[in-house]
Amino acid sequence: MTKTVLITGATSGFGRAAARRFCDEGWNVIGTGRRAERLEELKSELGSKFHGLVFDIADEKATAEALNSLPDTFRPIDVLVNNAGLALGTAPAQETKLQDWHQMIDTNIKGLVTITHHLLPKLIEQKGMIINLASIAAHYPYPGGNVYGGTKAFVHQFSYGLRSDLHGTGVRVTAIEPGMAESEFTLVRTGGSQEASDKLYDGAKPLTPEDIAEQIFWVATLPPHVNINTLEAMPVSQSWAPFQVHRGN
Repeated sequence: MTKTVLITGATSGFGRAAARRFCDEGWNVIGTGRRAERLEELKSELGSKFHGLVFDIADEKATAEALNSLPDTFRPIDVLVNNAGLALGTAPAQETKLQDWHQMIDTNIKGLVTITHHLLPKLIEQKGMIINLASIAAHYPYPGGNVYGGTKAFVHQFSYGLRSDLHGTGVRVTAIEPGMAESEFTLVRTGGSQEASDKLYDGAKPLTPEDIAEQIFWVATLPPHVNINTLEAMPVSQSWAPFQVHRGN
């Protein structure tokens, strides 16, 4: 029987690569995002196995309406990939915009928990799986990471809480926590600065969206008695920084 995966944030980066990976293996794929033209492009590329849903994950009403509009073929959802998320700004907390903090919380936390809550009955019925995209920022702070790191720490802990609550249902829960990966992430974070993006990744051999898509697909296709609680991955070029020490008065 053909399985179905719903991937949020399928218009770029990890989500788009994951949509391609699952479709290549014959899965039905529901891809969500705000950019209709990107979803149309994926539909043209991937064909009838792909169904796009255009809505903002931070809009609870739009989320519910989109999910309720799914055709029968795509309704039995086996895997939810909570990929949609963003970072905004690199300034220290005392200089950042409160609006940026709110937007990260609305998308990375509220949007994620809203769609998860809506789909839990289906996932329990299917003995399915939830894969949440967190980040190494959930564990390793860095200057300018402030609320972004906090939202990903929430995703990490929420994944563990779900795993505990869903005990006995057969539903598996995994948090995938990538390190430096080259996508549109830095462009979004810096307000579209290609220079900043190029500088960050230059010579670093970062992870690629395809690397993360492979991890997502591997986790999703393990035997049903196997649960990967957390999968953390960095490029070889990245490791931990030393502690900061301020020596002023």
